[in-house]
Amino acid sequence: MIALALSAAASLAVGFFLDPQRGWILFAVLALALLLYHLKRRADLRGWLEAGGESPEPPRARGAWDEVHALIVRSRRESARREAGLAQAVARWREAARALPDGVVILDGDRIAWCNDNARLHLEIDPAKDIGTAITHLVRIPEFLAYIESGDYSRPIQVRAPHADRELSLQAIAYGDGQRLVLSRDITQFRKVEQVRREFVANVSHELRTPLTVISGFLETLREETDPQAAGRYIALMDEQAKRMERLVEDLLTLSALESSPPPPLEEPVQMARLVERLGAEARALSGGRHRIDVEGEGGIDLMGNEKELSSAFGNLVSNAIRYTPEGGSVRLAWHRTPEGAAFDVEDTGIGIPPEHIPRLTERFYRVDRGRSRETGGTGLGLAIVKHALARHGAALDIASTPGKGSRFSARFSGPRVRDQSSATSR
Repeated sequence: MIALALSAAASLAVGFFLDPQRGWILFAVLALALLLYHLKRRADLRGWLEAGGESPEPPRARGAWDEVHALIVRSRRESARREAGLAQAVARWREAARALPDGVVILDGDRIAWCNDNARLHLEIDPAKDIGTAITHLVRIPEFLAYIESGDYSRPIQVRAPHADRELSLQAIAYGDGQRLVLSRDITQFRKVEQVRREFVANVSHELRTPLTVISGFLETLREETDPQAAGRYIALMDEQAKRMERLVEDLLTLSALESSPPPPLEEPVQMARLVERLGAEARALSGGRHRIDVEGEGGIDLMGNEKELSSAFGNLVSNAIRYTPEGGSVRLAWHRTPEGAAFDVEDTGIGIPPEHIPRLTERFYRVDRGRSRETGGTGLGLAIVKHALARHGAALDIASTPGKGSRFSARFSGPRVRDQSSATSR
């Protein structure tokens, strides 16, 4: 407006002093030049804006255009700072969502807007290729499709993964305008633990019910029994069943202590030569002369750990060998060096174990032959105790067996738990 006013003033002066026609011509020329100047500035600004403002500075201008440029630059810098902050927040959120142990899928309507890696594992969704695709076209689980379409998301559902042997818990959460969050959780291990817990409770109940039923039945009989000899037999049978329950409770307490206690320290030495000799004496006493017992203990190599736990684990292996070896058979106990460290072997010439049973032998209450186990007085927890005691000492249990020929149970130790006294002395 100022430039236009100055142009008009100059034109009036020319028209007043020289010629009115020349004044109008001058005014038209100045107005046109002013218009072309502003059109040029407008075109430059528009081109800069359309280019995204990638050049560091806007096109040079003066006056009002310079003020406009300065306002635009400040506004863009503020927007850039806000966008950078939002981008960082979104990146942090996505990193946190990717780190979640659960699968996360964000749905816009029924189309996938985003998902993390665990959702890909659980539902076989590709985070790169499947964005924008309807989830109902990708996840072919009938229970999940019915759940999504029902709109009732108050409780999660449990389904089997489409292409893997795993159980999933799926829950949808509605939010915003037609948006939903789908959470997936792998509950396979939880279901297995729950199954083990149910089986454990059922097995304990069964194992305790049998002797309690026997004791209760004999007590009823004793109320009416007048023959002292018969009463004595009933009392002996009740005592046997009571001791069986006592062994079961003791094994349960031992197993619970092994599972809940921290690993034994490395500072407690266990003199294995002495322990092996004691185990051999116990084996001879348990055998009562019915078996040949051989003991081989290599000297100069000991263990660091808890002697009571190791004695319990080795004792279970020895007692099993005695119980499941027929009269006249042999049992061999050996403590020796190995390339990895050391091992305690219990070898017998007993009935052996079919190969299909070997992987499950250390499960609680698992028995190859339930009737024979009860006859020999086993609780079904011995090898579970062995497994946990060895695990606490960084050891593993190797089992080799041939039906009808015998078995070998080997507790193998390595690492700092093995203390070679001969090498320590030489150093």
